[in-house]
Amino acid sequence: MSDLVAVFDTTLRDGEQAAGTRLGSRDKLTVARQLARLNVDIIEAGYPASSPEDFEAVRQISTEIQGPVICALSRAVAGDIEACGRALEKAAKPRIHTGIGASDIHIMGKFRDERYGRTLQEKRARILQLAVEAVKLARSFVADVQFYAEDAARADAPYLFAMLEAVIAAGATVVNIPDTTGYAVPEQFGSLIRAIGENVPNIGNAAISVHCHNDLGLAVANTLAGIRNGARQVEGTINGVGERAGNAAIEEVVMALRTRAGYYGLRTRTEAREFRRTSRLVADSLGMAVPANKAVVGANAFSHSSGIHVDGFLKERETYEIMRPEDVGFDESRVVLTARTGRHGLRDRLARLGYELSQDELNQTYQRFLAVADKKQEIFDEDLIAIVHDELHPAAVTYQLEYLHVYSGTAAIPTATVRLRIGEETREGASIGDAPWTPSTSRLRQSPGRRSSSCATRFAP
Repeated sequence: MSDLVAVFDTTLRDGEQAAGTRLGSRDKLTVARQLARLNVDIIEAGYPASSPEDFEAVRQISTEIQGPVICALSRAVAGDIEACGRALEKAAKPRIHTGIGASDIHIMGKFRDERYGRTLQEKRARILQLAVEAVKLARSFVADVQFYAEDAARADAPYLFAMLEAVIAAGATVVNIPDTTGYAVPEQFGSLIRAIGENVPNIGNAAISVHCHNDLGLAVANTLAGIRNGARQVEGTINGVGERAGNAAIEEVVMALRTRAGYYGLRTRTEAREFRRTSRLVADSLGMAVPANKAVVGANAFSHSSGIHVDGFLKERETYEIMRPEDVGFDESRVVLTARTGRHGLRDRLARLGYELSQDELNQTYQRFLAVADKKQEIFDEDLIAIVHDELHPAAVTYQLEYLHVYSGTAAIPTATVRLRIGEETREGASIGDAPWTPSTSRLRQSPGRRSSSCATRFAP
């Protein structure tokens, strides 16, 4: 069996189905260009029969994007498949992805009409016939046909095996085994993939693909279990976006295979250094922010804050990092300064800023640092510079605000009174202005025919 795992990205199709999101044809083309840079093997560009704009998006992508296979989705319906064929006419490497429900839950729930049969057995026979007819029709348009057995994780195993054998005989080149509802657990899903390899006689004529949803938070784990047991194509989305709780996150699957190559012994062609860029583009396009703690591409994925972690990381990166940030597109790891960072982290950041402190100076600065850190979520470089100058290089207090009173309202003339101490001298004054005092009005204003100002700023240093 090959050690190469193909990456099938469905961000533009299943990912776009996330509630509250929408990608136009132009947005899809932009994301598709980035997916090509990421070097995924297959881009599922959309569902052409769903709308004229999605048809146009698939057509544009199949015309302009070179490199990956361009795939279009359909139901096991002639009109859907024909729409895919038309949309993919100019694709260099086209694929039609068609399929039908395989579980008894789907068969009895979605095909309850008596034209599909009256009993479960009659409906199963009719669904199998529709699956074979769909694959044959798709093969009349393209040589590469992928078949999905929807809800395969909950399907009756012997029936699923028979369905896969029939569609492969009809010309399917890839059989997709979806955990459509995220119901499976890794051991069970891995066993299903292994059983398919053992019980479908002609499985050698098609690749096994896995498509896992994240309803129980197990999409990536199930995907990896499928690979471990014989699947050689993985399906997922960037950032794990998709229906309900989403899909397996492509970046997590790829980096798991790469980081644990000694365990899996498998590889992909993906250019992992494009992951962060791709993640941000998809997040911006869909309007779905990436959580800071998101694996691989989250803002905190290579951030360290706790003193024990920071100390270990600064001594030897691998104590707390299993991947290099550069490998997925980050510039570098970062230490986030908080009240729990510790002296080592503080000393390292000060050294990066050009401050070499003695132990006494560091202790003095650290106490002030803790006092400030207890009031803020994060201490920034500008805070540190101010702390160092306050503690080690105190400057004489020249200006001191003693009193400030501002009065304004919708029917009142804004007035302000200020008293400042400048050295040993006290100055005070009052004035009127043309607006309430706010940071945005703390500049001289010009009104037609007269010079006016926000009065509190007349005494600013």
